[in-house]
Amino acid sequence: MGKPHPIELRERVVAFVDEGHGHREAARHFRVSPRFVNDLIKLRRETGSLAPRPQGNGGGHGKLASVADWIEARVAGKGEITLDELVSELAETHGIDVHRGHIRP
Repeated sequence: MGKPHPIELRERVVAFVDEGHGHREAARHFRVSPRFVNDLIKLRRETGSLAPRPQGNGGGHGKLASVADWIEARVAGKGEITLDELVSELAETHGIDVHRGHIRP
């Protein structure tokens, strides 16, 4: 994901629109997309702020979030455990079927 636009730009775009200019005109003037201008005005209306919303999923919402501590302890305890062994143990112990590529010990 890309980085959010700086707050200074956000403030200038909104001020330009507040002066009576249209969204498309503001987009052309500041070289941003019309969608950005629309979303920015909507964000201010809904939250009262121009701060960007959090990006990504926030972490910890995946299939393995509930067993993350168990995985870390298992890796620390056994040391030389393979991903395939971890996948098997997850299925046997917790009933969680995952691909080995989803585990980041």
